[in-house]
Amino acid sequence: MRALAREDLMSLEQYARERAAFRARVLAHKRARQLHLGGHATLYFEDRMTIQYQVQEMLRIERIFEEEGIREELQAYNPLIPDGRNWKATFMLEYADLAERTRALAELVGIERRVWMQVEAHARLFPFADEDLERATEAKTSAVHFLRFELTPDMIRDVKGGAVIAAGIDHAKYRFSLARIPEVIRNSLAADLDSI
Repeated sequence: MRALAREDLMSLEQYARERAAFRARVLAHKRARQLHLGGHATLYFEDRMTIQYQVQEMLRIERIFEEEGIREELQAYNPLIPDGRNWKATFMLEYADLAERTRALAELVGIERRVWMQVEAHARLFPFADEDLERATEAKTSAVHFLRFELTPDMIRDVKGGAVIAAGIDHAKYRFSLARIPEVIRNSLAADLDSI
């Protein structure tokens, strides 16, 4: 999947005109890329469309129209686009109650490294987490993490061939396992990978 370039983006004026329709397309697209792992954890898999939406929204909110500012946004967000050999996801711990969230984030230190994906007949893949900056301390984890799952050529071949994908979390204070992710998500993730 290629990175976003300046010419892939709409101007602020064009985005203002097309925002509602583009947003509706992106939200429908994102539904096929959200994987709930139990009641409080979700993987939001990123791709070129989800990142373009984030960049367009940042440019709109911050009223960025100069080349330097646009280049900085692209440099910040392009690393979140999968490169054909991996899956990239925003991992969120979601607790509506503030007291419960505070307690959970203190108990779940290290959870971001215990999320896993598994291609049928292969070992579990644990992610590279928060490569841009550290989001956790020894006392608590963050509610938001960025994960990268690197696949081997054999895994990619098998995913492209229709292999089942499992997922879960293996943390002492949060265990969850899904033997088969929904087919719509599996197919969306397969599309992120280059053919071998």
